[in-house]
This record gives sequence, C-alpha cells and structure tokens, in this order.
Amino acid sequence: MIYEPAEDSELLLEAALRELKPDDEVIEVGAGSGFVAERLKGKCKCILTTDISPFAAMELRRKGLDVVMTDIAKGIRKKFSLVLFNPPYVELEDELRRGDWLDVAIDGGKKGVKVIKKFLDSLDEIMAERGRAILIASSQNEPDVFDLIDERGFRYEIVGERGLFFEKLFAIKIWKE
Repeated sequence: MIYEPAEDSELLLEAALRELKPDDEVIEVGAGSGFVAERLKGKCKCILTTDISPFAAMELRRKGLDVVMTDIAKGIRKKFSLVLFNPPYVELEDELRRGDWLDVAIDGGKKGVKVIKKFLDSLDEIMAERGRAILIASSQNEPDVFDLIDERGFRYEIVGERGLFFEKLFAIKIWKE
C-alpha cells in the first residue's frame, strides 16, 4: 500500500541530486517508500520526510528517516532550502479505485492537479526565502500546472524530462525572486 519507485521517482532523484547543496535543509513531501530521501541522506545538512499514509510513515521510519505523518506539510513550522515532491498527478478513474491508501498515493484529483494545487498553496510556508522546490508533473497536467505556479507568483524552469509511451514527465524547479 505504498507507492513503489518508478520513472517519476527516478526523475525526482536525478533533479534533486543536480540541485542539492551540502548545506541544504531538505523536506521531501509525500516521500512514500523513501526512495529519494534515502539517497539524499548524508549529502545535505538535514532531510525531513512527510507522508499522509501510516504505512509509508512506518516504512520511512524503518529506513531511519525522520518523518512526520501529515497531509503535504501541515503543521511543519520550519522553512527548507530545498522542497521536493513527487505528487499523485493522474486523475484516478472510479473503476480503478481500490479504497485503500494506494488510491491516496496515486490519485491527483480532477485533471491530476488537486494535490499539486494544495502543495503549491503550502509552499510559501515551508520554502525558505531563497529556497527552491522540485515538483514532478505530467504532460496530462498541462497547462494547468504551469498556470497554477504562475498564479501563485512563483518562477519555474523545467530541469528534467522523461518520455513514457503515454505521457511526458517533467521535473519542475520552482522559486520566488
């Protein structure tokens, strides 16, 4: 009942490794299996993970990662220099719902941007003044995801792409000037 690492996880890791600085304080939102955080641990000042799923939180703890079980970053009072998120970005059709935590891990809501919107709305609260965020999105979210970023006054740049047979994935770097 935990989202298993896939192409999007690898894309986030690649983008994070290119962006990461040794003095970064990092939060990975919705860390799931811990695939990314586990590989960044020790390469930055500190890393905190969050996940809404109790199963993911247990797995993250088992891997020795600091974790807060929460929705996005609700209740987190610290600001981070690097914020990472591989959100659920597809709209899960009703007939594919299983009624368990995996639905939460993969269902991005209408047009796949409901969870992305919630993340972007919380970004000012968790991203430091000169901080950066890396968000994974899909071509299925276009142009909505870029409009949502613009509407909140953020700047963005696509820093990675991965083509799949039915969509293209983007690693989007987000910041404020």
